[in-house]
Amino acid sequence: MPEYDYDIIIVGAGPAGCACAYQLRDHELKIALVDKSVFPRDKICGDALSADVVNQLYRMDEKLALEFERFPQKIDSHGIQFYAPNGNSLSVDFINPNHHNAAGYISKRMDFDAFLFKQIEKLPNVSILTGERVEDVQSNEQGVEVKVGNQVLKAQMVIGADGAQSIVNKKLGQIKVEKDHYSAGLRQYYEGVEGFHPKNYIELHFYDGVLPGYFWIFPLPNGQANVGLGMLSSEVSKRKIDLKKKLDELIHTHPNIKERFKNAQPLENIQGFGLPIGSKKRPISGNRFLLLGDAASLIDSFTGEGIGNAIRSGRIAADHLVKAFDNQCFDARFNKHYDKVVYQKMWKELRVSRALQKLLQYPKLFNFVIKKANNNSSVRILLSSMLTDVDLKKELLKPGFYLKLFFR
Repeated sequence: MPEYDYDIIIVGAGPAGCACAYQLRDHELKIALVDKSVFPRDKICGDALSADVVNQLYRMDEKLALEFERFPQKIDSHGIQFYAPNGNSLSVDFINPNHHNAAGYISKRMDFDAFLFKQIEKLPNVSILTGERVEDVQSNEQGVEVKVGNQVLKAQMVIGADGAQSIVNKKLGQIKVEKDHYSAGLRQYYEGVEGFHPKNYIELHFYDGVLPGYFWIFPLPNGQANVGLGMLSSEVSKRKIDLKKKLDELIHTHPNIKERFKNAQPLENIQGFGLPIGSKKRPISGNRFLLLGDAASLIDSFTGEGIGNAIRSGRIAADHLVKAFDNQCFDARFNKHYDKVVYQKMWKELRVSRALQKLLQYPKLFNFVIKKANNNSSVRILLSSMLTDVDLKKELLKPGFYLKLFFR
């Protein structure tokens, strides 16, 4: 029998990797959690935490969720403001689940990820290696070997929770960058941005020139703001858009925005990042490995939100790993069950979001819906319910929905 240093090596200590490790806390499995960074560390993101993120924490452990509810480095967010291409806006309240202080939160990823990471530091079955870059990953019939710095760690399974540029996917997986299924994004922190909703609504601005993407402004603790822009990489390439120039143009010249930034100051240089969006099904496992979160391309293509799905994939992976070790099955055929469960839980939402993203190619339709919702409270209530109910959200894809709006 071969000797193993660990049962499982998790590469990446973001929300997906930490969720997987935490979910395995009561099992007698020896785990190594490896990350190239030392926490706390920055992660370029919009920083919004949806109700689904909090729901996932409650499903993992109520004590963990309640500790997050008391976590000070966040602010409550009670709704969303949509800005149509013609400049009109619509405010929609989040539906607030009974056990939450708020339906959504906003917290810098430096703070939120550090919060999750601290929970893993307490677990006796997890060894943590931070500030260590994984150089290579190899798999064979006997196990996996992960080269970390000058040492080689051996285990039965390796988990790729290491983001969009996952080395586990690069060495063992099959997911390739496809511009039509990949978004380019920019983020810049500011202070002094004015005009936020008193209930800290997040803002999505869908303007001509950035469709089918959007510009965002999210309030943050301490009077700061997360400002950014995201677009499909295929559109950026086809239209030869300079995203940095476009971001600067929106901030300083758009009539809905420029006055809000007249006293604002940037706190950093513009940061760029890539989003592998979940707009097609992909193989996310194989012989002795699973891919989680961004490494598995599970980001919502309409909203760009990926934290909830990252945590959910970590939970699903942990349940699958328990079964794998109970049965001593680690091959690609057995691991396909992980793919099946992930897409059973997520594909309906991901598919609808992809279709909604395509509808953004019709700005007049967006303008029409915003106008009708502002004039009719029942439409606003319906749109609010659609934020969390994927079956209701599917109505947006049916021509009959817009005919009803037209004659309402």
